[in-house]
Formats: sequence, structure tokens, C-alpha cells
Amino acid sequence: MSKFFVKKVLNNNVLIASGEDRVEVVLIGRGIGFGRRQGDEIVRESVEKLFVLTDRNEQEQYKKLLPNIDDETLRVIIAAVELIRDRVGQTLNEHIHVGLTDHLLFAVNRMIRGIGIRNPFLLETKALYPFEYEVAEAVTKLINQRLTVALPPGEVGFIALHIHSAITNKAVRDLSRYSELMATLIQLIEVQLDVKLDKESIDYMRLVRHIRYTIERVVRGEKVDEPEKIASLLKTEYPICYNLSWKLIKVMQQTLKKPVYDAEAVYLTMHLQRIQTKMK
Repeated sequence: MSKFFVKKVLNNNVLIASGEDRVEVVLIGRGIGFGRRQGDEIVRESVEKLFVLTDRNEQEQYKKLLPNIDDETLRVIIAAVELIRDRVGQTLNEHIHVGLTDHLLFAVNRMIRGIGIRNPFLLETKALYPFEYEVAEAVTKLINQRLTVALPPGEVGFIALHIHSAITNKAVRDLSRYSELMATLIQLIEVQLDVKLDKESIDYMRLVRHIRYTIERVVRGEKVDEPEKIASLLKTEYPICYNLSWKLIKVMQQTLKKPVYDAEAVYLTMHLQRIQTKMK
């Protein structure tokens, strides 16, 4: 695609255009929108960044965000999305342009005004999405350096959810709900087993990931086979962990509003028993 035609100027540095294939794109470049009118031709060489917003609703939301963003902040946020795309190495859901821009704008403005927001599910998010968390740390570092702000560690967790959302096409609000559910389940485990889990340990990571995949199976309605002999053995040998696994399943069912298959109790019991044995 060697040239574009202006459809709408959003500000001096951002405009909506269509390519020779008539696909609408967002073009970013220093002064690219200055003095431009609808139908004007833009050559590819003058474009610094380009991304596609095929969804009309996404385009409208993005247009509404732009008047509230100064040029440098916009450049840094776009650079952050580019960093994510490079690190992930796959096509991202286009909503990240709107969702992450909106979130980072809000976060940066809060920091400038000295208002911080705590992330109560940070450790759960880190354990659930370790790769996304690592990328989010790089994004936070980029923003802090380029905009001379100091986003708190909690922001890494929020950004990680946006990254996971863009990779998996899942809504950020659902992912937040899963992190909150995870925190509730972990707290229940600690109370029932009378232990304090080491949130940095391998066993904790394994437990969280197992619960994550359980939640994902429940959401998809995916059934796992039940090893009946093992179920009977676990119920007899490890009644505390077996009963606890059913309490966890009840909480999942209430939160997700979906049935959880009996076999999940078997696998949860094995993870819980491993933790209880090590903690003793």
C-alpha cells in the first residue's frame, strides 16, 4: 500500500484514511494532519505508524479519546502498543488501541495529580498471566521513562490484563472477575488449611495455573474425564482436601454461573494435598 486518502483529520498528528484497497486505517505521523482536507493524498513515506480499526464503534471511541491526549502522551501510548505487538509476535485484538489508551491516559493523569489506585489482585494476575505480566513490566518502564511519571506496581497488573485480553479476545472485565475469583479461592484455601501460601513459590504458581485452567474449562463448558478409583481413594485418604475442593467448586459455580464437573474435584484435591503436605 503506497498511498492513502484522507477521510477525517483527528488532530495534527493523527488521521483516518483509506488505502488503495479501501480499507480504513489510522495514520500517525508528526504534522501529518496539519492543513489536510478530505480526499487529500498521503504517501506511505510520511506515515510513522499505521494500524487498522475495522470496527466502527472502536473508531468512534478512539476519536473521542484523542482530544484529551497531548501529542507526546499519544506517541508514548502508541509506542507501548507497538512494544506489546513486537513482544507478543501475533495479531492483537484491535480493541487494545482504545482500551489501553483509555486506561493509560487515566493512569498517567492520576499519577500527575498524585492519586494512586491499589490493585488488590496483583499477585493473582502475575501468577495467572506470567508472560503478559513480564510484557506489562516493560510497558510500564517505557511509560515511566518517556513521560517522567512513576506508575505504581499495581498498574503492571492492569496492563497485563489488557495484553491478555488483546491476545485471547476476552473482555478485560471478565479477566478482572477471574482474578478476583482467584483471590477469593486462594484466601479460602489458606483459611481452611490454616496455611500462609508463599506467593512466589513454584507450588503456588502450579496451583494458580491449575485453577486458571479449571475456570477456563468451566467457562467453555469443557468436560474432563473422572478417574473414579482415584476419586474414591482421595475421598478416603484426604478428606480435608477433598471437602475443600468441593467448597472451591461451589464458589466457582456461584461466581461463574455455570456447572463444574465432578472430575475437577479430583484434580484440585491432588494439588491441595501436595501443598498441605509441603506446608507441614
